Amino acid sequence: MTDPDTSRAPQPKFEEVAIDGATPAERISGVARWVVVITTLLSLVLVVNQLFNLQLFGIVLIDGRYLYILGGMFLALTFLIFQARGGKGGEPTLLDWVLFAASVGTTGYLAQTAQQNLSQGWEYAAPETAQYVSVIFFFLILEATRRAGGLVLFLIVTLFAFYPTFAGHVPDPFSGFQSTFLQTVPYHIYSAESSFGIPMKAFGGVVIGFILFGAVLQRTGGGQFFNDLALGLVGGYRGGAAKVSIFASGFMGSMSGSVISNVLTTGAVSIPAMRKTGFSAKTAAATEACASTGGVLMPPIMGATAFVMASFLSRPYVEIALAAAIPSILFYWGLFAQIDAYSAKRGLRGLPKPDLPRLRQVMIEGWPYIFVFALLLYMMIGLRQESSAPFYATALLLVVNQFRASHRLNLSRLGNMIVGVGMGLSELTAILLGVGLIVGSFSATGLAGTLVNELVFLAGDSTLILLLMGAITAFIFGMGMTVTACYIFLAVVLAPALEAGGLNQLAVHLFILYWGMVSYITPPVALGAFAASTMAGSNPIATGFEAMRLGGVIYIAPFFFVLNPALIGQAPAWEVVVALSCAMIGVTLISAALQGYISLVGPIEGHGALPMRVALFFGGVLIAMPQNDLAGLGYSLSFLIGVALCALPMLRAWQATSAARVTP
Repeated sequence: MTDPDTSRAPQPKFEEVAIDGATPAERISGVARWVVVITTLLSLVLVVNQLFNLQLFGIVLIDGRYLYILGGMFLALTFLIFQARGGKGGEPTLLDWVLFAASVGTTGYLAQTAQQNLSQGWEYAAPETAQYVSVIFFFLILEATRRAGGLVLFLIVTLFAFYPTFAGHVPDPFSGFQSTFLQTVPYHIYSAESSFGIPMKAFGGVVIGFILFGAVLQRTGGGQFFNDLALGLVGGYRGGAAKVSIFASGFMGSMSGSVISNVLTTGAVSIPAMRKTGFSAKTAAATEACASTGGVLMPPIMGATAFVMASFLSRPYVEIALAAAIPSILFYWGLFAQIDAYSAKRGLRGLPKPDLPRLRQVMIEGWPYIFVFALLLYMMIGLRQESSAPFYATALLLVVNQFRASHRLNLSRLGNMIVGVGMGLSELTAILLGVGLIVGSFSATGLAGTLVNELVFLAGDSTLILLLMGAITAFIFGMGMTVTACYIFLAVVLAPALEAGGLNQLAVHLFILYWGMVSYITPPVALGAFAASTMAGSNPIATGFEAMRLGGVIYIAPFFFVLNPALIGQAPAWEVVVALSCAMIGVTLISAALQGYISLVGPIEGHGALPMRVALFFGGVLIAMPQNDLAGLGYSLSFLIGVALCALPMLRAWQATSAARVTP
């Protein structure tokens, strides 16, 4: 693993991906650009005033009014940012401006009447005017969801949004309490259980600050710093370009929370670098897709979904991040092991030393980013100030940035940054409001409770069957939804059933998150892999299957930690250490089996190679497998059987390597 090379390849440079010669933020111009900038800045001032209780101009807002204003402002921007026929940017049409105005008007009414809504219970008995306003706002949410989330998410949201109107006619176990249309829509808009429920509360309380921090960090040179840091650390070793992709995409994906945007930004650098150092097009694209997918699962930030999870579980975000640390380590360790095995098997080398940045110089130039991260983590973990931490870190980042000539923000860059922040927040707001309709429908019909009982009944007493049902359900819904949308839906429908089966609550929610991510690298959808394949010029389906192999641990690790809470830190320290050690050994062997090469030992090839790889794979699973009753094995016996299964393939690989060395 430590074999630097001197082959030639130009040092990659981190650049933002442009479309038609301009980034999406730059494609918004004219009056629309000024509206986006001003609305975004006003929204951020509103958030800071609310979270820090500044009482600017004597303004103190109840939570309902605050969320109506915040959600409505970004909902309105959705119609200026996202085109009716798809895509971001461009000149808004007359229809877009009409929808923008309708959003602003209805938002004003919702905000003005928020106190009446709260005191008079409008979700059940809204006056006539309030009903009509709620209908307009309801259809605006659906249209915004279509534009920002795509057709599949729109169809799913629309079906479930109208579900209460025909719930009584649906056969068991999916039947529920039925309401009229003018009973259903006001409930969606005025209750705290639907569009403006837990997802939007998490957005207005914590998520928005971290999205702002991630956007500012990337625009002020953070992407370049993390890329250079990864290059300095591992770029010179075999498969160095791919290992750089793992580190850089992991860092950036954690902040962006979006697999696709992560692929398009870091992939523009990593994929050409991998191709120039000997990686096939499909493997280069698959590596980037897997690394970008894992970034959303990696602490300390993990994207928006983890904050929504914290709100659902009523736990501090720090607990979620700490619990996700070990599964994230296992995923990236498995990916790293496969890349190393792939490189060793094909004799690939690293990037040339003259083309690599000097690690010392990178740290000297980039220490402010380390300092900003230290402040962020101290405030999150030490002071437990999760809501305010990203704002302090962002403020410090902007101050430090002005002393760095290479990434100093001028008016043009500042404008693009603000527009980029507005685009990201508008997209997430539209999706959260839309998915909230699904949550509201389950609440209005009482389906959530009955569906849980039915799932538990179908699974019988088998925890494994219940988990398999959960994994398949999460995978299917993950195909048509964003990560956050999929998680919210399944947290309402599936998580209670798994918890009722006796599984750890936090492990269940992480299990759902992981399996909701699987579709990004799994055909027939594999959006992350397909996005990377277009950049690499590889076959999309072939890239998807290669991504499945490279990211194989993502399919297995969730079963490990949901059955053994020690792998999410829910156990005494010694149990956590033992479980992590065994899991890393097992993941290493699983990765070797998938590649047909055991690092530091040799290739598994020749007659009988396939049975040897199968034995190595299952041996790795048994070594990593938690103690449970599924296989009827105790932990020690499982470990010993796993070692026995792995012994012969490892001996075979060692003999093949030894024979190759003595052959003239």
